[in-house]
Amino acid sequence: MAGNSALSAAVKAKKDEFYTQLTDIEKEMRYYRTHFKNKTVLCNCDDPFESNFFKFFVLNFNRLGLKKLIATCYTGSPIAGKQLTLFDILGDNEDKQNKPYKAVVTQVYDKTGDGGVDMFDVAELFRSHENELTELAGDGDFRSRECLDLLDEADIIVTNPPFSLFREYVATLMEHEKKFIIIGNVNAITYKEVFPLIMQNRIWIGPSIHSGDRAFYVPDDYPLNAAGCGVDADGRRFIRVKGVRWYTNLDFRQRHEDLILVKRYSPDVYLDYDNYDGINVDSTVDIPCDYAGMMGVPITFLDKYNPDQFEILGVTQSWCGVASKIYPRQIQIDKNGKRTVVTKLNDGAAIKVKTPPKDKTYYEIDGEMFIKTYARVLVRNKHPEAPKEGK
Repeated sequence: MAGNSALSAAVKAKKDEFYTQLTDIEKEMRYYRTHFKNKTVLCNCDDPFESNFFKFFVLNFNRLGLKKLIATCYTGSPIAGKQLTLFDILGDNEDKQNKPYKAVVTQVYDKTGDGGVDMFDVAELFRSHENELTELAGDGDFRSRECLDLLDEADIIVTNPPFSLFREYVATLMEHEKKFIIIGNVNAITYKEVFPLIMQNRIWIGPSIHSGDRAFYVPDDYPLNAAGCGVDADGRRFIRVKGVRWYTNLDFRQRHEDLILVKRYSPDVYLDYDNYDGINVDSTVDIPCDYAGMMGVPITFLDKYNPDQFEILGVTQSWCGVASKIYPRQIQIDKNGKRTVVTKLNDGAAIKVKTPPKDKTYYEIDGEMFIKTYARVLVRNKHPEAPKEGK
């Protein structure tokens, strides 16, 4: 979990300059090709000199049939001006390094004959003055008035937003009724600002990342003090992060494919929760095909979620209001036997056990023992199979 530890440290320090790999962008964008024709795309957390989002849309500008591409960066970007400064292009002698600016692209010449571009040189995009590179008046923050005006102009937003501001970033997109494809941590699923949108089918998980970790480039001053971090052959510093997902509200065909279910319900296998009116399912592949009631499934179930097949009922978080009971006072016993009184609400779905589990934390509540699961999404199968006869 070294990547997750590094991510947590980054969030706390608000070191959010994580640059997405071009290959990861390419793998996800291929599912949305039909959405981009004649559209304006905004990358509003992206230095055009560094961002692979900007690079992808320039390289595929004609092939996708884009109307316009806009990118903005922020004050103090560690990359801005590193390869080519703004004043080099505009002929301005004033040093504008690390100033926030916007790039607006409306013309990319097809030198391959197939709608693509066989080179990528940011300078060439702007030297002819057919495209626009101008300094922003403010600091480039996506919440600033001038950046919100660009947001309103755009049809689709595609970027890697700051991890520490993910909640606010999503709220901004929803307030402005934008279509988007953004990358974030899988744990954002359980945020009270995000999960209701998933539950209402206003946001869903993208199709290209369902497991594993992903490498992100980071600034030169980023500390590489965790396993999985390193420096590539080109001298670029990177960090590997587990539990990354794409979030979008653009539809794609794979989202409507049924999850094949082969298991059948048995009360001996699927244990009831004590504080939710449902059964526990430890893995998506273990979802029973013949159970009609509420089931608690891992949050990674959303990788395979088909809204035509399942209904989302809630999540095992206290703010969701789905729990049938709460436990205001608990005694936590860790795997070493240490006992701690817990008086604040402890989120999670609880399963009653008869004997203390080995090498695992459990809880005592009013003389009874419970184990708690990781966060669960509460779902119902819309079309369960009939139980076998005699069951």
